[in-house]
Amino acid sequence: MKMRQFSVIGLGRFGSSLAMTLMNEGCEVLGIDKNEEIINNMADRLTHVVVADTTEEEVLRSLGIRNMDCVIVAIGDDIQASIMTALLLKDLGVRMIVAKALSMLHGKVLERIGVDRVIFPERDMGVRVAHQLINPNLLDYIELSNDYRIAELTVPRELSGLTLKELDSRQKYGFSVVAINKKNRVIVAPTAEDLIEEKDLMVIIGNQVQIENFEQCVESFKN
Repeated sequence: MKMRQFSVIGLGRFGSSLAMTLMNEGCEVLGIDKNEEIINNMADRLTHVVVADTTEEEVLRSLGIRNMDCVIVAIGDDIQASIMTALLLKDLGVRMIVAKALSMLHGKVLERIGVDRVIFPERDMGVRVAHQLINPNLLDYIELSNDYRIAELTVPRELSGLTLKELDSRQKYGFSVVAINKKNRVIVAPTAEDLIEEKDLMVIIGNQVQIENFEQCVESFKN
């Protein structure tokens, strides 16, 4: 099931980029920052915005933060506030917590307290991370142009055992499979008779609509 309700705590360069990409993908985004000027600048760009100190448990409770599909802690320059916020989110039972780390040590601490995913900005662009959060089967996502993307998708159980001919991705969905990454080998330029199996990684090329349509079809198979 795709995530649709997010909160981004810390609207600096990384947080605002991620938040805006989520909005562009049709998600609801609650933006939180201590800086009133930043919040004012983002007020008409996000679903909701609020000036708040997220190191206060009662503040987080009052925002209904535990009802979000995912909360991203993108606090930019205060490691203590980042860790305290993540701890409180964990205590409140937020279903998925993603946090930006400022150093390897900071990242280790976040992992130790139970953050579901730690992001290092120098390795993870905000746009790419946003697409990965929206689509759980989407492991990587690179924009080639305004029209085309390369994506890496995990093959779900429901499609396991199909040949590429049976999947018929080009006719049904419009995208092409350019590689299949299996446990012990990589098939480049696969043929129609090559099989896809659960947990294989399919590297595909197509536009955003085609990739999203395929994701929706996969979810319908599960239901």
